[in-house]
Amino acid sequence: MTELIAVALITILAVVSPGPDFAMVTRYSYLYGRRIGLICAAGIALGVQVHVFYTMFGVSLLARHAQSVLQGVKLAGACYLAYMGWKTFFNRTPVDRDLSTRPAISGRQALYSGFLTNALNPKTTLFVVSTYTQLVSPGTPLAWQFGYGLFMSFAHWLWFSAVAWSISSPLLRQTLLDHQRTADRVVGAVLMALGGALAVAQI
Repeated sequence: MTELIAVALITILAVVSPGPDFAMVTRYSYLYGRRIGLICAAGIALGVQVHVFYTMFGVSLLARHAQSVLQGVKLAGACYLAYMGWKTFFNRTPVDRDLSTRPAISGRQALYSGFLTNALNPKTTLFVVSTYTQLVSPGTPLAWQFGYGLFMSFAHWLWFSAVAWSISSPLLRQTLLDHQRTADRVVGAVLMALGGALAVAQI
């Protein structure tokens, strides 16, 4: 029970802390509406499973003895975040403020973007690896370990769905769209800063 409570508390704290996932869901929600924001949130939840599976199947142990592998993964993730920040910061795509219009991107694109944002997020890598290596004991049944992973994904999906639902409310979305250039620059700057800081840390 203590192990379960510890995993739950750490997961909740990690999920609600601001980061690339939050920035991506926020941007998609105000640009393209609630449906796209919710799909992006689902992609983020799926991305968590990438970290869970390679951690459970021993890749974290390999990375512990081959730091260059782990650093390469982190550096790739940092570069992806910086790239997404660059695209967002310099975005000049006009946006139709009519909520009934068709989104400018497909659900598949939103799912893919959310998935990649989390799957390549070094923050999530460290969170999942450290949680499993520090809190999950060798005697923990495999079913429980899978359960922890599913809980991590569920917590991400629930939180970022709530974010998407809130940001895409007509009043808030209209406000953000009225200040789209500023919002894009703030989100883009945050992503570039996170990616740059993580890249420098690895180099």
